[in-house]
Amino acid sequence: MKKYFEFEKLGTNYRREFIGGMTTFLAMAYILIVNPNILTLADIQDLPDSLRMDAGAVFVATALAAAVGSIIMGLIGKYPIALAPGMGLNAFFAYTVVLSHGAPWQHALAAVFISSVFFLILTISGWREKLINAIPVELKHAVGAGIGLFITFIGLKNAGIIVDNPATLVGLGDLTNSNTLLALFGLLITVIMLTRGIHGAVFFGIIISVIVGMIFNLIDTPEKVVGAVPSVAPTFGAVFSAFGDPSFYTATMLGIILTFLFVDFFDNAGTLVAVANQAGLMKDNKLPRAGRALFADSIASLVGSIFGTSTTTSYIESSAGVASGARSGFASLVTAGFFLLSLFFFPLLSVVTSAVTAPALIIVGVLMVSSLGKIEWGRFEIAVPSFLTMIAMPLSSSIATGIAAGFIFYPITMIVKGKSKEVHPIMYLFFVIFVLYFVFLTE
Repeated sequence: MKKYFEFEKLGTNYRREFIGGMTTFLAMAYILIVNPNILTLADIQDLPDSLRMDAGAVFVATALAAAVGSIIMGLIGKYPIALAPGMGLNAFFAYTVVLSHGAPWQHALAAVFISSVFFLILTISGWREKLINAIPVELKHAVGAGIGLFITFIGLKNAGIIVDNPATLVGLGDLTNSNTLLALFGLLITVIMLTRGIHGAVFFGIIISVIVGMIFNLIDTPEKVVGAVPSVAPTFGAVFSAFGDPSFYTATMLGIILTFLFVDFFDNAGTLVAVANQAGLMKDNKLPRAGRALFADSIASLVGSIFGTSTTTSYIESSAGVASGARSGFASLVTAGFFLLSLFFFPLLSVVTSAVTAPALIIVGVLMVSSLGKIEWGRFEIAVPSFLTMIAMPLSSSIATGIAAGFIFYPITMIVKGKSKEVHPIMYLFFVIFVLYFVFLTE
């Protein structure tokens, strides 16, 4: 096992990989609770039953899609990157496709299935890897830094440190709030341990925060540890029913499929590049085994759509595991194992709140913005697209939008600078694709 995952070459061991895999799970475990709530449109009253998915089945589908994707990523891609149904894409699935367009959720699953098939074809043909490797190194660093800012912003919001402000859009929250104080405590403990060079500091910070939260009654003690696994029957295989429905074949559904395709492709690309950079796994500005890593999310999305959940994608929260020492695919197997165990221990899992995981996200952002130092800010033609890539992610709450903004401006500034020949032909293709992406996004 050590030889297969190259522990000696990567300077890691079973303990680090286990802690890293568990930390990643804890940082992204919220998806097991959030995804069923979103896909079932739990906050919408008086919704026809035909538009509402079964919560228990979605929970099981979420855990299984995450486990399958993480196992494939670990065994084949050999990266410490876990997968699960993507945030943002699940909201698009529920609130845009189902609620706004009134499409049956089976049709939405079919759109996810078809976009996943396209992903798989592009991956097997090798085109997805070529597309990622065509991205200039400066934009790759900008993507990593932008995702770091985005993740930090999420962590600050989850902690209640940054809140909505009608006058300035965002503002400082109530720092006397109990949950915010718990998050600040966790952040302080984690920073102290990281500064002292303690491996697994992010994970230990989460554990200590949970214990303190229980002591002060800020985190509920679970009433029971083991619960029955819900049935997946209400959603399993429902995706195929859409193909026999003539109303599925519309121009609107084509736009929906393309939107899933655009957002998932570039969210995945950005996440893979960012986490690989943080873990020191990038070689000569290229992502080793990129095709294998991309294969994992393609299969995971296919499996997820069949079981009954939205698009499965690589999770930037994997950076929390990398920060705890994970360097190999073994950590992804550990994360997958916890997702499978969560099927039986959901009552216990539910005590991990956003106040506990928020410090991990904030710390991850600190680690990821270090890539800003590798960008040539003195070259304006590079600085503009890099800055737009970085800043658009937290401001738009979308990794894909940040990538799109930067990738549109990159060929423009390079052409004006008289360096059009230095732009890879694929980058011009990206320019066209992202312009179309914004067209579909606004519809």
